Amino acid sequence: MRPYSCIPIFLMSAQKPSIPQGTRDFGPAVVARRNHIFGIIRRVFEKFGYAPLETPTLENLSVLTGKYGEEGDQLLFKVLNSGNFLKKQKGEVIKEEVTPDDLLAGPKKVLPKIAEKGLRYDLTVPFARYVVMNRGTLTFPFKRYQIQPVWRADRPQRGRYREFYQCDADVVGTDSLLCEAEIVLMMSEVLNTLGLTDHTIKINHRRVLGAFYQALGGEGTETDLFVAIDKLDKIGREGVEKELLERGLSAAATERLFDLLSVGGDFEEKLERLLAGFVTAGVAPDNATADGYKGLQDLQQVLAYLRGFGFDKWQNLEFDVTLARGLSYYTGCIFEIKINNVNMGSVSGGGRYDNLTGAFGLPGVSGVGFSFGVDRLYDCLEDLQLFPEAVATTTRCLLTNFDAEGELAMLPVLRQLRAAGVASELFPEAGKLGKQFKFADAKGIPYVLIQGPEERAAGQYKLKTLATGQEQTVTLEQVLAELQ
Repeated sequence: MRPYSCIPIFLMSAQKPSIPQGTRDFGPAVVARRNHIFGIIRRVFEKFGYAPLETPTLENLSVLTGKYGEEGDQLLFKVLNSGNFLKKQKGEVIKEEVTPDDLLAGPKKVLPKIAEKGLRYDLTVPFARYVVMNRGTLTFPFKRYQIQPVWRADRPQRGRYREFYQCDADVVGTDSLLCEAEIVLMMSEVLNTLGLTDHTIKINHRRVLGAFYQALGGEGTETDLFVAIDKLDKIGREGVEKELLERGLSAAATERLFDLLSVGGDFEEKLERLLAGFVTAGVAPDNATADGYKGLQDLQQVLAYLRGFGFDKWQNLEFDVTLARGLSYYTGCIFEIKINNVNMGSVSGGGRYDNLTGAFGLPGVSGVGFSFGVDRLYDCLEDLQLFPEAVATTTRCLLTNFDAEGELAMLPVLRQLRAAGVASELFPEAGKLGKQFKFADAKGIPYVLIQGPEERAAGQYKLKTLATGQEQTVTLEQVLAELQ
């Protein structure tokens, strides 16, 4: 008997186990479904020439801080330095590490002395850091995709978790709008392959948003305007007008704004009407506000590329002039995806950034990318019951176990099935068939292979399809042909 001191702590405690809020366990069936999503995304990314990349879970806080705005910095999970950083010897506090003045100055002063690392907030900033560190060995334009978890100290709610996976695809080292067009194609192919056909890929341009600001005569600030526009689908025109008036914009300016925002038509018609609308609002293409026209020209070029590709999902593509995401770092086209028949936020977003690597000492490297939120895609597929039934099945055939002699006879059969690529398992204990059928049914195994004493004497088997109850007498060759 082991001494008491050797008993594992978890056996001595009656505490009910739990996991941190905003995180989840994934059982085998859920993991299989998630892998189904990952597999489709991975195949599409690789088809378009993107290579896989992985970066560490931990990044130095100096890499992460200041890249996501003040709100994003507050959502970073910080990791305490290893060891007991507060104590030296004999319980004395290290006064030179954290002083009373530091404590009074708040967490921004204390944090660098107790935490130097953090969990990655997204995959884009670590990617930019990787590009800068490895620029001498990379071939530009450099395309990469990355499928890894990220962490945010956000308030958990439906579709929003503290630990979740992102599936990023980025290309850096080129200004070509061909990349934006291919992003639309990749988004469309992934969603249609998953069965999420009722979706909208929204696209806008950072410079078009800038032209809106110029059309208002420079009243207020760009940030106030963009934040208000982004709330249009949530609080409506009346709510946005109220917010803009409270922020100092005149009634005439807000009226001009909604004249521009209300342009209708398909993608191309909106572009043409917005060009005309800017002229009417006094934004001329030949003066300092020409950036807005550059944005519209970029969108026209993306449209031309999509036509050249033979893109035919125009009903799923929308030029959304109210889309205003990532304004602190996006400089060109902006993307967002909404699944229309599910009550869920956006499942994907991205855009063009001109100087993300500049924060790490490599300025002037333009890039564009986007990310799928796998957890939200999963919830959409589950709500709409779009997962194929076979996805959650790992074992395809269960071999029954009658007795010791039958168990040994089934081992070569099991080997041949597996060698043929058929996921199979032998029930580990001899027993009643009812129990073994129940086991197969509970695991979602579609086929059961039976060989009792009579079948063994005849060199035959019975193959039962559990879904229908159909049973047929077959040879091993027929079993292999059927299950392959």
